[in-house]
Amino acid sequence: MPRQARIFSDTGVYHIMMRGNDKRRIFLDDDDRRRFIFTLFEKASEENTDIYAYCLMNNHVHLLLHEKECNIARLMKRINVSIAYHFNKKYKRVGHLFQDRFVSEIVDNNDYLLAAVRYIHNNPVKAGIVSSPEKYLWSSYNDYISTKKCNSLITDKVLNVFSENITIAIEQFIDFSSLDCDIKFIDFIEKSNEDLRIEQEKKAMEALDNILSLKRLCIKDLSIKENHNIRNKIIIYLKEEFDLSSRQIAAMINISKGTVLKIFNEMKMGNI
Repeated sequence: MPRQARIFSDTGVYHIMMRGNDKRRIFLDDDDRRRFIFTLFEKASEENTDIYAYCLMNNHVHLLLHEKECNIARLMKRINVSIAYHFNKKYKRVGHLFQDRFVSEIVDNNDYLLAAVRYIHNNPVKAGIVSSPEKYLWSSYNDYISTKKCNSLITDKVLNVFSENITIAIEQFIDFSSLDCDIKFIDFIEKSNEDLRIEQEKKAMEALDNILSLKRLCIKDLSIKENHNIRNKIIIYLKEEFDLSSRQIAAMINISKGTVLKIFNEMKMGNI
C-alpha cells in the first residue's frame, strides 16, 4: 500500500510525532534525552524552524514546529539520522531507531495551536508518569511558566494569545493547561515498563526458538561443551538485538547469570 502524501499547512505549523521502530524505547537514560533535545534545537536552528513545544516519552516524541522554508521533512530526517547514529554507537546496536516516517497533522488556527501545546505537555500526566506537567523534566512546559528562557524555544506565539503582559499570560497559560481537552490528536500509547519487558521477552523467545530449530537443538543442548560456541553467539545476539539484561538471558537459556556476564566481558575484550 503506497504512503499517503503529507498534507501541507498554510500556517507552516505542524504537530509531529516520532515513534520508536517496532514500538521500542528510544530513550534509555537521561543522557539520551538531553542528547535529543540538544540535537532538536541544533538542527531546527540550521533548518530555520521554530520550536513551539516538545515532549519526550519513552518510545515516542511529540513536537510542535513552525517551518519557514518547507523543510520539515529534511529536519526530521536529520534528527533521525543523528540520534540513531548516537544511540547505536552508544549501545552497540545496528538498524533503525525510529519508524521510517514521522506522523504529522496541520495546525491552522490559534485555538488548535493552544490545544496542541496543552495536549503535548499533558502527555506524561495522561500516561500516569506525573500528576502535573510541571513535574515532568522532559517537556517544554517549564519553559513556558518561567520568565527565564534558557533556549531558543518560541513561547511568545502562544503566550501572547493570552495576554501581552507576560505575568498574566503565564498565569492564564497554567490555568488553561489544567483544563480537559476534547480534541483528538495523533498519539501513541505509552506502554508500562512491565508491558515492554513482556513484549521484549516474547519476541526474543520466538527468535531463540527459530535459531534452535534451524540448528536442530533444544535449550538443554546449549549446556553441552561442544555447543558453547553457539550458546555464546546466541547470548550476544539476544543482548544486541533485544537489549535483554543478563538476568533475562540467563533465565531464557537456563544458565547462570554469572556465565552470561562472563561471556559479555569476553565479548568486550574481543575474545569471542
